[in-house]
Amino acid sequence: MLPQRADIREVWTQAWPTVITMLSYTLMQFVDSLMVSVLGPLEVAAQGNGGSWSWVPISFGFGILSLVNTLVAQRVGAGRLDEIGRYGWAGLWLAGGYWLFILIPFALVIGPLFAAMGHEPRLLEMETDYARILLCAGIVTVGAKALANFFFGLQRPKIVTVAAIAGNITNIVANYVFIYGQRGLPELGLPGIPGAPELGVMGAAVGTAIGTAVEAFIPLVVFLSRRLDAIYEIRRAWRPDFAAIRDILRLGWAAGLHFGNEMVCWAIFMTVLAGSFGSAHMTAGWAVMRFVHMSFMPAVGLSTAATSLVGKHIGEGDLPRAGRSAHAAVFLAVVWMTCCAIVFVIFRNELTSVFVDDGAPADLASQIRRIGAELFICAAIFQTLDAIGIVYTGALRGAGDTIFPGILTVVLSWTVIVGGGHLMVRFFPQLEATGPWIAATAYIAILGVVLAIRFERGAWKRVHLLDGPRGAN
Repeated sequence: MLPQRADIREVWTQAWPTVITMLSYTLMQFVDSLMVSVLGPLEVAAQGNGGSWSWVPISFGFGILSLVNTLVAQRVGAGRLDEIGRYGWAGLWLAGGYWLFILIPFALVIGPLFAAMGHEPRLLEMETDYARILLCAGIVTVGAKALANFFFGLQRPKIVTVAAIAGNITNIVANYVFIYGQRGLPELGLPGIPGAPELGVMGAAVGTAIGTAVEAFIPLVVFLSRRLDAIYEIRRAWRPDFAAIRDILRLGWAAGLHFGNEMVCWAIFMTVLAGSFGSAHMTAGWAVMRFVHMSFMPAVGLSTAATSLVGKHIGEGDLPRAGRSAHAAVFLAVVWMTCCAIVFVIFRNELTSVFVDDGAPADLASQIRRIGAELFICAAIFQTLDAIGIVYTGALRGAGDTIFPGILTVVLSWTVIVGGGHLMVRFFPQLEATGPWIAATAYIAILGVVLAIRFERGAWKRVHLLDGPRGAN
């Protein structure tokens, strides 16, 4: 099932607005890191740690809500338009419940969690404040994701793209106001904002919360619009539909486990394993990870497009075309992330320096650059296989094949990222933070290969989410 030119064109048409959308939250985190780097290396580490651990519970919710995309897309393909609105509302009801019962309680325990890691007091204060603000604002974050997946499944990703662009512009402006306050940036000749508080790292979290709220508001307005209601009867379906909620949870728990568990292991990897070698290693690691996030989020966008298109074509009964859509998305992701790998190798010193302010002590800045350059080599090695694993995960999700990837991710992430990383720290301490990064590279390589085999063997063709016959193989 090699992709044809029409398949690549279809994937790209669906994917480019999705790619921009998927970059949104990551770009906000990248901008936060960049803007707080002016304050110092410790602030970069605090923002990275706070962002990573607040992202852990949010990512579980994101994984569950990704099935809104699948369920809507398959009904679009099957022409069952009268069932679409109930899944949009089910996603929103789930988002609200998830915020109330998961994110708010997690915000209450995030401080003791950081304290248990043994972080120095100043770092502990900043990372806790940053994480708590993002968790308390999580209602708009997960709500925006529920709406995004609804429009992805509806094959209308541009609505979410406009919202993502508006949200990121808002984030930059709000960051400037609340990070620097009345002080501004006199080093760059930029004035402060009269009356605005200078909140530092906490201000970056406030800016992200405001930007995410804007990003949620735009698709919500369209979702509730008369035009959409006339086609899909959206407004009539607002009451909790427990059957639709069960459908999302039944299929989405494994996707949530996949995504969320992986984020737990990556958070442990960054803050406990690689971070055990000191704040310089932690700062260098987050400098590299911010660029890694920017490299793989377009692949996540292609993965989301694969979910939408595989689901749509399965709903149409066209399994061969569903397979070609997946292959076209893999091809585009591999090209992109291979180019990123080349950039990482050639410009590894310059990329690390982006997050090292000129005012940092010379010996500390030199150490961070040296560590970052080594870690970028690891990141370059796993780029291509990461692209394969990311996109095949989305393709399998489009068919409703979520349990195998979920369990596989749990097993591999704990044994290879955490277990392997711990062994590298214990038995090869001379490698410093590079040791855990080698373990992470092995994890990504194994995961990518196994998921590719899973898809090519065709087990996804036997998954039935809709009543009635499926198309021929």
